[in-house]
Parts: sequence; C-alpha cells; structure tokens
Amino acid sequence: MRFFLDNCVSPKIARALAALDARHSVVHLQERFSADVKDVAWICALRSEGEWIIVSGDPRIAHGKAEREAWKESKFTAFFLEDFSQRGFWVQAREVVKWWPDILEHARAASPGTGYLIPFNAKRADKWKKIFA
Repeated sequence: MRFFLDNCVSPKIARALAALDARHSVVHLQERFSADVKDVAWICALRSEGEWIIVSGDPRIAHGKAEREAWKESKFTAFFLEDFSQRGFWVQAREVVKWWPDILEHARAASPGTGYLIPFNAKRADKWKKIFA
C-alpha cells in the first residue's frame, strides 16, 4: 500500500514510518511537492497515479468547493487525526505510531473513498468515526 502524509504531519514522522514499515510506501507531501502546494493540486496529481491512502491532521481538507470536488473524484481512503495540529511533535509521533497497525488494517478493508476520523482520546480503533464513504 502507498501512504501519503500531508503537511499536517511532520516529514520526520513520515520518514520514521517509512523506516519502521518497509512493507509499505510512506511519502510525505514535501518529498513530492513544494510545502505551499494547494490541496487541490496535490490531490489531482496523486489521483492520476492511482490508489493512495492519505494520513492527515486536517479533517476540513475538503470543505472548499474545489477541494471537495477533487477529493470526491480521487476516491482516496483517508485517515484524519483529530486535534492533531494542537499537539507537540512527540505526542504526534506517539499517536501515529500507536495507530499505524490499525490504520493498515482499516486501509486494507476499506472501500475506496472511505474516510475515518481518529479522535485524539480514542482508546480503540472501533471508536473511529467514518466521515465519508
């Protein structure tokens, strides 16, 4: 599986995941695009490449009209870490690594276009909220 982490997740965390999980491709936005790229641009670029799984800290990513259209057309499976940007680096790193096995499991089982919100205080993956399908 191929995972794409946007700017809401540190490139250092993406590199750590790539080192920890050699079975899957983990790419950070800044490895492919400029840091200030618009969401529509990277969503459209990745859509042309086929299946990607998105990990982000921004569940509002598809609130604008153009972003929403690009997102719907992409059919990306996505995982959004709630309240992520308000946490320090080490808390973010801990949360991503803690949830990684569950993200992999959900990604394997999800229909294309499914999005999950991972509440910060969730104790189990069955408490994740499906926010689009």
